[in-house]
Amino acid sequence: MTKQLERIIQHFGTNELLRTNTQNKTMNRFIMKINQLIRLYKKDQQKTEQREKKLKQEMTNISHDLRTPLTSLKGFSELLTDPKLSEAERNEFLHIVQRKIDHLTKTADLFYELSQINSLEHELNLEQLSLEQIVIETILMFYNEFEKRELTIYIDEKTVTPILADQKATERIIINIIQNALRYAKSYFSIDFVAEDEYVQLRAKNDVSEFDQTEVKRIFDRTYRVETSRTGDQLGLGLHIVQELIIKQGGKVAVDVQDNEFTINVYFRKIHSVDKC
Repeated sequence: MTKQLERIIQHFGTNELLRTNTQNKTMNRFIMKINQLIRLYKKDQQKTEQREKKLKQEMTNISHDLRTPLTSLKGFSELLTDPKLSEAERNEFLHIVQRKIDHLTKTADLFYELSQINSLEHELNLEQLSLEQIVIETILMFYNEFEKRELTIYIDEKTVTPILADQKATERIIINIIQNALRYAKSYFSIDFVAEDEYVQLRAKNDVSEFDQTEVKRIFDRTYRVETSRTGDQLGLGLHIVQELIIKQGGKVAVDVQDNEFTINVYFRKIHSVDKC
């Protein structure tokens, strides 16, 4: 058995386990526990390798998200030094530079926000909130953007049971859902509420272009992007942040795409009399 263990240590990537022909029950139990320990260690090693692989992919994505606008800024700033530029060209390039700076700022803000969510220092203050009131107030912030996109909006105005949630986190969840709709909706966006036994469900819908159903399960991943070319100006962190924030509040979230209609269901904990006390 010692020789077997030496081989297992030398070739740890294999599935080899300890083997014995002994009839001793105590020894057999001991071998069984060693093999259990080997399996657990290998499983943990595989998870570590997967995490490292995912981290490398995320670092590559972050590098791309920062380097692309920086490279563009450098190019346009060099063009602006050309004395032959007309006033119209100069204004056009300045407008592009400003857009790139705004995108870079949003990128940094999203990464910072994500790091804060995952930080142990990120404390949530759960209190009684009116979900429909927060939705209406947040929608009004984006009124001009909906007008520019010519999107039809429907908001359920019925009163629902108060929720137990964090004010800032709830506002961020709704903002990210709205921004996702502004990014991908073709003609409409709607929000309604469904009261359940334990939750108040916020259901947001918008029409989308053709969507691969196999991609739905990956939509909350930090590294996921709808734009396969990765040339779009938007990051894929919005819905990941929604998931992180609602789980931290004891809720849940799910998405579905049917007949080119994207639906996201966010379940907020319903407040109960014991919570009020």
